[in-house]
Amino acid sequence: MFGFLKKKQPGVVVATLNARLQPVDRADLEDAFDDFMRHSKISAHVIGGGTAMAANGEVANCDIEIQLADVSEKSIKCVIDALNSMIAPKGSTLWIESKNQRLELGDKEGLAIYLNGTDLAEEIYRDCDINFVVSECERLLRGIAMVNSTWRGAAETALYIYGTDFETIRESIAPLLDSYPLCQNARIVRIA
Repeated sequence: MFGFLKKKQPGVVVATLNARLQPVDRADLEDAFDDFMRHSKISAHVIGGGTAMAANGEVANCDIEIQLADVSEKSIKCVIDALNSMIAPKGSTLWIESKNQRLELGDKEGLAIYLNGTDLAEEIYRDCDINFVVSECERLLRGIAMVNSTWRGAAETALYIYGTDFETIRESIAPLLDSYPLCQNARIVRIA
């Protein structure tokens, strides 16, 4: 006769994304996530985040801390679906603190282009523009993948690209890598 309402259990989940995102790019993702949750009518919002760095100063991965009004299956599924639709690369996880449980998530594949920053002819660095490489990658990858972040090291500059298929990404940018002087001696690395 009387239905009992299940009490909501608030809690925190932490998404560890196998994504090389600079803090500013992670912040953009966090804002997009919050917007998605608002439109989905799920009471979840980002309360923090962090970036793990490799010894050379390159981003290794990043965390996003999410406060849920109710750590229910529906809320968890919505968080996973949102992250998967945005960027979550393979090898990402979601830690559910209250359940002491880690779930795998992520279906994107990642490719990094490491542009040689020291060994090319001086006129190539003078006459070529990294911004052209980024915009041309975005044009060639439209609907397939996108350049999600970059990193500048002492000897290389990296472009981090995530999409549905590593080989498709590689094949799509091959004409640029083969023809633009700044892309000479570039390294291609699978990062997810």
